[in-house]
Amino acid sequence: HNNAYENNEKELAECFERNAEGMLKNMAIHELAILVTFYDVSVDSIASVEADKEFSSCKTLKGPSSGKDYTDFDKLKFKITTKAGVEVNVAADRCGGDDSVAIVTDTDTGMELARYTMPDEDAVNNIPNLEEKYPGAMPYFFTQDPDYLTLKVRVSSYCVDGTEPLGVATIDVAIETLKVAEYLTPILQDQLK
Repeated sequence: HNNAYENNEKELAECFERNAEGMLKNMAIHELAILVTFYDVSVDSIASVEADKEFSSCKTLKGPSSGKDYTDFDKLKFKITTKAGVEVNVAADRCGGDDSVAIVTDTDTGMELARYTMPDEDAVNNIPNLEEKYPGAMPYFFTQDPDYLTLKVRVSSYCVDGTEPLGVATIDVAIETLKVAEYLTPILQDQLK
């Protein structure tokens, strides 16, 4: 998962302050919800967590509005192994650009089984229209616009006529995902000291 912040202290300090809940409860919460939903990751099921120290970076920066110190990851990659032996990797980079990729591999062979890229060509072609319509919005809103629309339609349909919102995280998934984020944050910060 990537965002398109400039890789400098000023921009990251503003990002850390505005997103004070931290990367795992903000930007990477989507990936954690996928792990909870499809890979049975929970605080109780995690056997080990390993930060990729070559890729990852954790910084403490002074917020421009408050003057307070904020410690967070500007980029983070880690592997979770569950007690059932499931291995999943997550990578997030606040300064990595506007695209995101999910890759599913066979753990025995390392062979790539599937690859998903966002945004697709149609979404990219629509970005100039959205930038004109919503000047000043964060760039990731433009790249994720089709997904937000799908989510809104599914949730609205559920509210109107009870249509099950396929693919939408339940409140139980959301709660467990937040627990996982809160569990992982200090462990990963400690590993990156």
